[in-house]
Amino acid sequence: MFSSATVFDKGSSILEISCSDSVRLVNGTNLCSGRLEVKSNQSWSSVCEADFDLQDSEVICRELGCGGSSVIQATLYEAPVLTKEFHCGGHESTLLDCGSSDKDICSSGKAVQLTCSEPADVRLVGGASQCTGTLEMKQWGEWKPLAEKDWNLRSARDVCGQLDCGSVISTRRREETPLRHMWQLKSDCDESSLTKCLSSPAYSSYILEITCSDSIRLLNGTNLCSGRLEVKSNQSWSSVCEEDFDLQDAKVVCRELGCGELSVFRGELYGEVDTGWMNMFNCEGHESALLDCGRSGSTRNACSSGKAVVLACSDLNDVRLVGGASDCAGRLEMKHQGEWKAVISDSWSLKETAMICRWLDCGSPVSAVKRWDSSERPAWYIKQSCVQSTSTVRECVTTRDDTNYDILEITCLESVRLVDQSGSCSGRLEVKSDLSWSSVCEDDFDLQDAEVVCRQLGCGAPSVLQGGLYGEVEAAVWTEEFQCEGNESALLDCEGSGSVRETCSPNKTVGLTCSEDTRLVGEPSRCAGFLEMKNQGEWRPVADLDSAWDQKSAAAVCAQLVCGSAVSTSISFDDFPYRLVWWIESPCVQSASALQECLREIGIDECHTGLKVICSGPPLKRSLQQISCTVNKP
Repeated sequence: MFSSATVFDKGSSILEISCSDSVRLVNGTNLCSGRLEVKSNQSWSSVCEADFDLQDSEVICRELGCGGSSVIQATLYEAPVLTKEFHCGGHESTLLDCGSSDKDICSSGKAVQLTCSEPADVRLVGGASQCTGTLEMKQWGEWKPLAEKDWNLRSARDVCGQLDCGSVISTRRREETPLRHMWQLKSDCDESSLTKCLSSPAYSSYILEITCSDSIRLLNGTNLCSGRLEVKSNQSWSSVCEEDFDLQDAKVVCRELGCGELSVFRGELYGEVDTGWMNMFNCEGHESALLDCGRSGSTRNACSSGKAVVLACSDLNDVRLVGGASDCAGRLEMKHQGEWKAVISDSWSLKETAMICRWLDCGSPVSAVKRWDSSERPAWYIKQSCVQSTSTVRECVTTRDDTNYDILEITCLESVRLVDQSGSCSGRLEVKSDLSWSSVCEDDFDLQDAEVVCRQLGCGAPSVLQGGLYGEVEAAVWTEEFQCEGNESALLDCEGSGSVRETCSPNKTVGLTCSEDTRLVGEPSRCAGFLEMKNQGEWRPVADLDSAWDQKSAAAVCAQLVCGSAVSTSISFDDFPYRLVWWIESPCVQSASALQECLREIGIDECHTGLKVICSGPPLKRSLQQISCTVNKP
């Protein structure tokens, strides 16, 4: 048997370890697999495959603290081989408790290769079922709660799957007193198994509660609120035949999973998927759970359509901007677990803002500003990295709750957007009217019109105006010609022609690129100096957010400015103790097509360092010494 435990004694901790006296598995893929060896007369020997059966393997797996035996294999052995045959009943605690008989040779010439299932290391306790309650994990033979740290629904999804529960419904942080020892997760651990991310326990008062569905789940969807529907019955999961399901049933599923309104309901060819659920649901649409609905008494033997139910629920009605001049500007709020709260995040940029604008069916993002809120109202906390990689905001809300924070104020354009863009200041132009978006025909658009759009987006002057630059779509086309003078604040402030256009020639919808507001200053060449950017109408130096600025980051700046390759870069102090800066996320710079996407709002705006970059064109006869600097940021 192998186990370990940390014992706390008078303020200090010691590690206690237990090992098996007489059996081991060697050369396996984990602690619960490998070639079986037994210790006898102070030496280790393999066990003959011909002298071993399922009952013997069950005892071995139990003795080693593993799960049930899953595979017994044979492998060519290397001497010595144990000359005993075991006669276990399967209930014994250790292999040497079993009866045995002597053997002279191993007739098969093969040794036992054993694979036990890994032991259960995750559970939910204290809830109404095994699918809800406080998250506990087993490490070194000891169960402890997991100290909560900014979990969201995506984090909890794997726990529900590991417990053979349905889709994740909610996560919640609960405070317990007094402090107790809990397992902690290592920061930035990307292992697939949570137990591989556990670190030594520490005192904490916050535990994590997870609620999973007992009986339904959505699989293989684009997010947690979409996918093929499966229902659990008699401990097995089955898809549902499209013929046995209707709109009222689908609405109940969305409600049970804590998702928004139903947006998609269809049948999908299921291939090898078993549509084993053979009852028809008779929901009225108001039920809290699918299995609360009535069911038909008849059963079907097969799904004649060959299609399984696929659903998508939407949470877009659970996001809003309030307090602004329109529905596309104001304080970001969202409804989660039935409650509207402001949204906060440690870091935010135009990339996340663009996602919010799209969810709200607004135009392109203009700004995202943090404002201090002194009301001490609780707020939802969202990880910005999650927002960038999902199509639903609900799964990004964490269990963290704050009452002292900077709220997010977002401004999106109501009527103009650039789509299919490579950056926030380029893309195919679309204009909104009567709640629908239309492309603009190149023949009805000129440089003065483009200047107004770039200004409205908060970008620089137009640099490229070309039909079909960002692809063509079979969408509606704006029917009037814009007649801007170039000084208007918004495109829809411009005059329009009285003529009406019904079609636009192929590859002739407006593709627009506005210049980015980025420059290098302080040197004789425009291709060398301190990095400055214009954001929200204001030029400021740029400071490194994550202490990761390097030559690759500088190369991205040089490419953006069409200044050749990066010769050198440094994080440097200037003559002023502190100044207003824009913060930039260095890893983003290397992958983004527009530097504006990488600016972050972090709640402070002063720093005493700047980023100096020298590009190859035009060359400068000068070199800079790399200087390292650590900036304290929240």
